[in-house]
Amino acid sequence: MDIAQLKEILNSIRDDCLKKDEVRQEIQTIARKVTRLSKQAIFLAHKGMTNEAEYFLKEANLNLNRIRELLTGYPDLLYGGLIDPALEEYSEAQIFLKIIRDGSFIQPKEIGVPGELYILGLADVIGELRRRSLDSIRRGDIKEAEKCLDIMETIYSELIGCDDLMVLISGLRRKCDVARRIIEVTRGDVTVEVRRMALNSTMKEFQKFLERMMNREG
Repeated sequence: MDIAQLKEILNSIRDDCLKKDEVRQEIQTIARKVTRLSKQAIFLAHKGMTNEAEYFLKEANLNLNRIRELLTGYPDLLYGGLIDPALEEYSEAQIFLKIIRDGSFIQPKEIGVPGELYILGLADVIGELRRRSLDSIRRGDIKEAEKCLDIMETIYSELIGCDDLMVLISGLRRKCDVARRIIEVTRGDVTVEVRRMALNSTMKEFQKFLERMMNREG
């Protein structure tokens, strides 16, 4: 029995496993950076700094390209969910930015993201639209708040209308359940603000009426 041959085989496998582990760690580090850049892009988008948000997403894409290069040597790492959270966050940022800039939806192929992860990112956009709606209410821009609510409802309606996606994409049903509650709360916030503004408008008109009446009597 050739023990030396067996040792050579084992050493070769060990070296490959060590190299694969190094690649895995590098991919994890880059994926965390992609997640961070995507979160920063969303934050900037909320601040109205869309050009700066676009810059961060371009930087995130460069990092994703680096991950793709690393995966060519170890394609099996792609299917272990190693970069799924980063791609979800990246999708969410890209979709959200496209909505507020152009009022449309970006295609998965435009950002190089698998359809399943794009869908999960899309579901999370509903939460960002709630935040934008609340910011609009604080600014007194009720039309923008209502627009955000309308987009939220559209996304949710389209997602739950695809029964197959609910079955095939793990985690989507849970995200949609969360999205439903977010939409209900947001609808309540918008409704309250609409009524408050209407009441304020009525009170102002009534005050003006009283002032006119007092001026006539004087």
